[in-house]
Amino acid sequence: MLGPDISMPLLMLVAGYLLGSIPFSLIVTRLGGAGDLRKIGSGNIGATNVLRTGRKGLAALTLLLDMGKGAAAVLIARALAPECMALAGAAAFFGHLYPVWLRFRGGKGVATLLGIMLALDWRIALVAALVWLGGALITRISSVGGMLAALAGPVMAMAIGRLDLALLLLALALMVLWKHRANIERLLAGSEPRIGKSA
Repeated sequence: MLGPDISMPLLMLVAGYLLGSIPFSLIVTRLGGAGDLRKIGSGNIGATNVLRTGRKGLAALTLLLDMGKGAAAVLIARALAPECMALAGAAAFFGHLYPVWLRFRGGKGVATLLGIMLALDWRIALVAALVWLGGALITRISSVGGMLAALAGPVMAMAIGRLDLALLLLALALMVLWKHRANIERLLAGSEPRIGKSA
């Protein structure tokens, strides 16, 4: 039988993963009559691809829900086991990237990461969100804004003296970049679609 010092981190790990693995984009697009998101645009289950359905409301809802599940994992851990907040957040992020329900083919994690940042320290989330919006507005390329936002997280954490969060967010940011490797290739080739254009 697991002792309390092992069972709680394990519980937060599993709960965070399962929460993060909920494919909200697929749920809202199907309920909203937009079809199977995996057969639309890039096939990705992120809010940017939901936007390609032409349903801005569904895209906004997906964004909020994906943020919400990242934040919820951290907040649940804060209430039950504060020492497991980072673990729960990382598990939710991993769940979004590799959901068991979708054969481990998930999203790219930017919105979920922003939700995790928000629950850990709102100042980090604010800077990341501004960088995300600024990058997307200036370049008109969603992936650029998302990757810049992910990288802004650990930089801001360092700036406010949260080395513990900086290391966690750096690891998650590197995972975001890994999930965006096809986007990076298209950016280098000059073929990455701009916001509002087809993938």
